[in-house]
Formats: sequence, C-alpha cells, structure tokens
Amino acid sequence: MKFTDGYWQIREGVNMQFPVDVRDVVEKNGKVTAYCATKPIQIKGDTLNGTLLTAEISSPIPDVIRVRWIHHAGKKQVGPDFEIIENAETKPVFENGEEFATLQSGGLQARIRKSPSWGLEFFQNGRRLTGTANKGAACIKDTDGTPYFREMLDLGVGEQVYGLGERFTPFIKNGQVVDSWNEDGGTSSEQAYKNVPFYLSSGGYGVFVNHPERVSFEIGSEVVSKVGFSVPGEHLEYFIVGGNTLKDVLDNYTKLTGKPALPPAWSFGLWLTTSFTTDYDEATVNSFIEGMAERNLPLHVFHFDCFWMKEYEWCNFEWDADMFPDPEGMLRRLKERGLRICVWINSYIAQKSPLFQEGMENGYLVRTKDGSVWQWDKWQAGMGLVDFTNPDAVKWFKGHLKRLMDMGVDCFKTDFGERIPTDVVYFDGSDPMKMHNYYTQLYNKAVFEVLEENRGKNEAMLFARSATAGGQQYPVHWGGDCSANYDSMAESLRGGLSLGLSGFGFWSHDISGFERTAPPDIYKRWVAFGMLSSHSRLHGNESYRVPWLFDEESVDVLRYFTELKSSLMPYLFNHAVEATEKGLPMMRAMVLEFPEDPTTHYLDRQYMLGENLLVAPIFNTEGTVKYYVPAGKWTSLIDGKTIEGGKWVEEHHGYSSIPLLVRPNTLLAIGSNNQKPDYDYADNVTLHLFELEDGATAAAVIHDLNGKPQATATAVRTGSTIEISYEGTGKPWQAVLRGIEQATSVEGADTEKTPEGMKLTPQSGSKIIVKL
Repeated sequence: MKFTDGYWQIREGVNMQFPVDVRDVVEKNGKVTAYCATKPIQIKGDTLNGTLLTAEISSPIPDVIRVRWIHHAGKKQVGPDFEIIENAETKPVFENGEEFATLQSGGLQARIRKSPSWGLEFFQNGRRLTGTANKGAACIKDTDGTPYFREMLDLGVGEQVYGLGERFTPFIKNGQVVDSWNEDGGTSSEQAYKNVPFYLSSGGYGVFVNHPERVSFEIGSEVVSKVGFSVPGEHLEYFIVGGNTLKDVLDNYTKLTGKPALPPAWSFGLWLTTSFTTDYDEATVNSFIEGMAERNLPLHVFHFDCFWMKEYEWCNFEWDADMFPDPEGMLRRLKERGLRICVWINSYIAQKSPLFQEGMENGYLVRTKDGSVWQWDKWQAGMGLVDFTNPDAVKWFKGHLKRLMDMGVDCFKTDFGERIPTDVVYFDGSDPMKMHNYYTQLYNKAVFEVLEENRGKNEAMLFARSATAGGQQYPVHWGGDCSANYDSMAESLRGGLSLGLSGFGFWSHDISGFERTAPPDIYKRWVAFGMLSSHSRLHGNESYRVPWLFDEESVDVLRYFTELKSSLMPYLFNHAVEATEKGLPMMRAMVLEFPEDPTTHYLDRQYMLGENLLVAPIFNTEGTVKYYVPAGKWTSLIDGKTIEGGKWVEEHHGYSSIPLLVRPNTLLAIGSNNQKPDYDYADNVTLHLFELEDGATAAAVIHDLNGKPQATATAVRTGSTIEISYEGTGKPWQAVLRGIEQATSVEGADTEKTPEGMKLTPQSGSKIIVKL
C-alpha cells in the first residue's frame, strides 16, 4: 500500500511518524528494546505531546532475528497467529556501545544505530544484508483514520526478490505490488491461491512478515530502492532470516514455520482423475483404468472429482447412489488393481446437504454477527462454512472423512479455502480479517491429521489448492485452475517455482491445463513437464484426460515419461526426504542451486529437479527450446549427449524428449522398477556416474519407503583412479560410468560395454576401483 506521493511528499490526508531519536536501549532475557521518539528531543519539554515508538528485537532460533514495532500496546490482540517454532536454547549475544547496540544470533547480527539518529541494519558473518533508517519504519494514520504500521528495507543494486507464495506474475517480484490475500483467481492474474508473506532475496536472506491478515508489499514499486510492507493496526512484526546460502535461508525459515511432511512414495506415481464436470459412473471409471492397462500405461492413483457426490449437496460426504450404487465394492475392486483412491472435498456445506441442518444446530458453521449461519450462493447454493476454530466442528468434519477412509479412500483433494468472508464471527472469537488467509491452514491441518491418525506417519498426504505460511507442513499442493495453452503452462511453472522459494517442498499442476481441452501438441509437451514434477496428475474441467482421446502418440509419450519417473524414484525420494529435513523444494529455481551465476537469477522457464537434474520444458508448437546451462560438462539423460555449460543452448525435441540434463559430478541412483513409484529402491539399483572431475566426490543416498536411509553410495576420483563404494545393504547393485567405454583396469567388478558407458557388476564386497 502506497502512502507517499512520489519520493518527497506524503499523500494528502495521510499522517506518518518515523523513529528519529533513540531515547533508550535496554536488554532483558535476550530481548532488546529500543525506544524511539518521532522528533528530535533537545530539552525535557520536547518529550511532551509526542509519540514514542518501541522496537523489540530478539531471536527465536539461531540465524533468525525478530523485529517487533509497537505504537500503542494497549489494543487487544486477537488471533489467529502463525505458529512460530522457537528454540528455548537460543542465546543471542547483546552488546551496548555508545553509537551502536548489537544483537548477535548465530551468524546473523542486528545492529541498532543510536546516534545521530535511528537506524537498524542486518549482517550475516559481517556481510551487510539489508537495513532500515530514515523514513523506513512508520506508524501511519490513513486518510480515513485507519492506523497502519509500515517498514521499508533496503533493496541493493541488482538485488532480486522472489517468493511471496505461489504467484503467477513475473518470477522476479521487483517492481510489483503484492497484497497477501488468498483469492480464487486462476493462474492468469495477480491473484493467488497460496499467499505467503515471506520473500527470499538474491542477496542471501529472507524476510517473513508475521501477520496472517492482509500484508501489502511494495517491492521496489513505491521507493525503487526499498521493499516496503504494511499492515493495518498499531504494531508490525517481521523476521530477518539469515544463512550462509539461499538453501540455508530456506532451512532456517522452515525451522521457524514448520518442515514439510514426507508424502507416501505411492503419491509420486501417475494420478488420473474423472475430471470435473464430466459425466461418469463406475463403468466410466473402469473404462479408463482398463484402457490404461491395455496400453501398458502405469497408473497409481485414481481420483474422483466433485460429482462423486450428489449435485447441490457438496459436501455431504456420501457417494451419489444413482451413479455409484456400491461404493464399498467399487473401491475394493479398484484397490485390487493396485490403485490408491483420492476423492474431492471442500470445507463448504451446501444448504441441500443433510449435514447443513446438523451443522447449523450444533454451531459447526461460521456465523454472522446476529448469530445466523453465514451463507451465499456462489459455488454451492446456500452454502455455509465449517468453523474449524470449534473443536467439536473439527471432530465432526474428521468423522465423516474417517468413514470414507474406512471404505478405502486413501487421501483427499482439499479444494477451495480461499473465498473466506470477513463479515463473520468465529467460535473462538478469531479476527475474521486474519482468518481470511489462515482459514486454509486449519482446514488442511484437520484433513491431514485425520489421514495421519488413521493411516500413520508418512502415509498422509493431501492435494491442496489454498495455503499460507506454514501450509508446507501438509503437502501436496497443486497450482489451481490453469488453461490449456502454453502461456498457462509457463505461468504455472512460475507459480510453482515461487512457491518452492516460499518454503514449500512439493508441488503439482493439472497436466495439459484445467480449462478447456488442449490440442495433442500441448498435451504431449505438458506430459513431459508434468511427469518431471514433484507430483503428476492428469486432470481437467469439461473433458477426460486419458491420452488416447488426444492421439496414439500421446499414449506412447505418457508411457515413456511415467516409466522414466518411476525409474528415477531412488533419486527423487532422496530429495523428497531432503525437503522434509531442510525445507528445500524438489522443483528448484535455478538461482537456488547456482546463486553465484548471475544468469540463473532470472530464469523461470527451466528448473532443477532435485540437486542434479536440469529440466527445460518446451512451450511452443515448433518443439524448440532455448535454455541456459551453468558451467561444467552436463549429460543428457535421454540421449547421452554432453553439453559444455556456461552458455545458452537452443535445441529441437520430439515429443518423447525434453532437455533433461545431469549435472557433472553426479552419482545418480536409478531403480530397477519402471512400473510403479513405491518399490525397494536398493534392490538392483544402478549407480550412474557422470563426469566426475579430478578431486571431486559424488554421493547418493538410498532410502526405504519410510524415508529412512538404507544404503549410501560414494564415488571419489583421484587423478585417473575412481573408487566407488556402496554400503548399507547386501542387495545386488551395479554401476555405470557414463561416457566411458573402457578402462586400463578394474578391481572388484566384472565389466560390460553398454551404449550408456561401462557397466560394472561387483564381484563381491562393496568397493570397485577403476583406473582410466
């Protein structure tokens, strides 16, 4: 929100007061409090009839510093609030000098300038990150008397800003105005389903504004050298998140707001849905599944979208008896085929649903100020909204989901959660302005909990559309309503990369677009992108998404990339585990892996899938793609060709191909099963070694399906000698030296020449020595 009129003036009718004169700085129990007058104080009389702003500076965990500005502290604070995970063992170091006071937490330091005027700067291991000074922080009265608090942090020359949730606007947020306010606006506008008031800077730090209500960001847009953010009210709290690398920053941010849970391994396979407004019954579903099997297309999850329930009754959590007269038997038959089952839900209760009366009578639905149930006719006629601040309502909602799980349902698509009214009253008295964004957190949490309670840890997962800060704890999220065109495919990728830089580890999208029906060309290109994403779902609005309805080549393309993804599961699941431990996204913006390369800072049409695979989707009918390859010798996983990086590359690809490059110094674990995602990754695993440089080490960790490491592989090169070791399991394994057809000698393995390179089969033990 802009309060100024150009650089020099304040908008007419707006009153702004800034910290100017530091009157006192005190420290108690690790919290530093600075008292700042908003005018110079020269005599005691100047202290009268003026404003004193309070800045509280503390550290909840190492390398994170909290700043809390307060104007009037007496206003009652009403939740909800983001859950902040604090470490009681954090012991920041305080020093109070004549000109500066400092608070040191880990490698991050806050430096308070006490004279000649207020200033606050942040340093990571001595390197300046950002700061605020003259006319930065401000308490404000808008033209209508509404109070606001604002902060402005420095934006350095050439510094880029990323994140702020799943945003489909330009990837770099500089120059944009972003209001953190969840809305159902599709993927083609500035609105977003997943607003996260956290941004990541190419300067090596993050900023988290700890307010679930609307936060208005001005990213180099009001003052071009500043990032401004403001909230209504008399206080403002934000965190500076430090770290030695951008990855460390995401690690620290997710330590603060919660790490992602590990989705079950089966969820990484191919999902097929009924689509939305299509007409279907059990026979239709069976025709899809049998058609996939007849064409040897691996299928792992089947999803029933909205019309598994009777129209006008969403949600009643009952199968439409006219279309599905035997739901228990149907689900049993589907599961006998080896499928997992997902069903669509949301948190809205239509008036025609039998549950509406029950919810109204028991206080389970959100109410208006006069005690009536809040209702409207958008989406569902007369719908009400489940009040997740009422523990009994949560129990009621969970009970219906458990009944479906007892039938055989494995997970839920938690749709909607964005259109949350603000003129309502919640059971626990929550502030409805704060609940607008936060509602989705309670909604997804309730569903995730009932799944975990009844399926166990690492077997719970959602397919969620809406989210806010902390929502990464309840994966997976998908990108919402995209269109069946290349523009929407590209904007979906931008949104996913932005969400990944906002602390979310897992993300998906509707392959070939949700709205309308893609031509075969787009379908096939989107399949390659979709199967090389964290999670992969074929879904649409008004038409089915089975490949043979597009053309026969689509069948072959889908088969190829589905089998490729399954074979990559030892590698992919390792990075899924890493997401839960470090808060890193599986689909990574290039800048996250190569921050030292300035070219990568701007790239939003390619990504790293994990640490070692570069993916560049194709966004045109010509099949051409231009993408950037960082320095080093990279190898195409599809055709084995090598590319010397540090440059842009332009190529043409058929439908069963895509730029999929392996980073140099990579030991890539490829599994023995290309038909399903959940198998024993260590059984007959093949370790592919790519372009190992002298003095370099490459490693791969193999996990079991619970995310526990069961084997570790390491390759070390010293001069012309490569030593490969594999420990942790007695199961058979192989190694392939990519690009190497022969060696002068090999110890500990039998050799075989293959098109991919020299294949090594261990004779016994767990070590192979190759002399080139």
